[in-house]
Amino acid sequence: MGFADVPRAERELARLGIASSGHPVLAAVALAADPDLAVTGLTRVADADPVLVQALTADLEFRTRLAAVLGVSKAMADHLVRHPADVALLRGADASRRPDAKAVRAEFLRAVAADPDDAEPVAGQVCAGAGQAAADPVGELAAAYHRRILRLAARDITGVASVDEVAEELADLADAVLDAALAVARAELPADSVPVRFAVVAMGKCGARELNYASDIDVIFIAEPRDHDPGSGEPRDEAALKTATRLATGLIRACDRVTPEGSLFPVDPNLRPEGRQGPLVRSLASHLAYYQRWAKTWEFQALLKARPVAGDAELGQQYLDALTPMVWQAAR
Repeated sequence: MGFADVPRAERELARLGIASSGHPVLAAVALAADPDLAVTGLTRVADADPVLVQALTADLEFRTRLAAVLGVSKAMADHLVRHPADVALLRGADASRRPDAKAVRAEFLRAVAADPDDAEPVAGQVCAGAGQAAADPVGELAAAYHRRILRLAARDITGVASVDEVAEELADLADAVLDAALAVARAELPADSVPVRFAVVAMGKCGARELNYASDIDVIFIAEPRDHDPGSGEPRDEAALKTATRLATGLIRACDRVTPEGSLFPVDPNLRPEGRQGPLVRSLASHLAYYQRWAKTWEFQALLKARPVAGDAELGQQYLDALTPMVWQAAR
């Protein structure tokens, strides 16, 4: 049946109460990409849910999805051990449906206690339950993200979703994470920070909506001053870029931080003008000046995949509108 470590598989199947080679759960596990990984994960998850095997036995689609996911990912087993109730996400008609991208964004913003209807959502204090300290918003965001990955992976591995659909949905999830991470960064700003318009533009695989499960996220940051007190003693543009740099740094830190719920993904800002040697955030005019004078052909080619994904959508679109015409002139 495909098990590499037969004695161990026998022990784990015995713990699950599966003694017959014709048991439907065993058949589903045997069809997984890695039956040993699947049965180990299933045993761990079932330890927290004594009726899980019974439910799997009665529901073909449920056991097919769960065995498939556990057979490719120890991380998904880890998540389900932390959140055993999340196995229910693989049951019923909703488990085979693609989620709406706007609904996912709202879900991730609520995970960090931000209001999805705000023009600039700010993370709040996440309630962990009566008598408990406030939860870590980044950890809550990571848990919400992994729930969505769990559902997507089940649709992917069982053939419900095509390769293109999976890549697009992974990009949608990344967009929503970036918006929620930006909400966390806003909450961490000093009280005296000046207002700023701030946009995140995705590049590379995320920008083209052809993302994979293990990719980092390439981004470019753009900022413009908003209202500013001229008596603050700092030039308007300089003060705005200082706030924007704090936002960009906070967003990167939130996405990269390891929590008890695992981490999200690395955010790579090094496709920006001048790469690591350049400022993390530039104004729109500064971006334009760089591309007009210094950019190489490959940098224009990279813009083919640019897509505004978080923050000020209007500013992100202005960036795209201003630079796109240059792409087709770059090789002249």
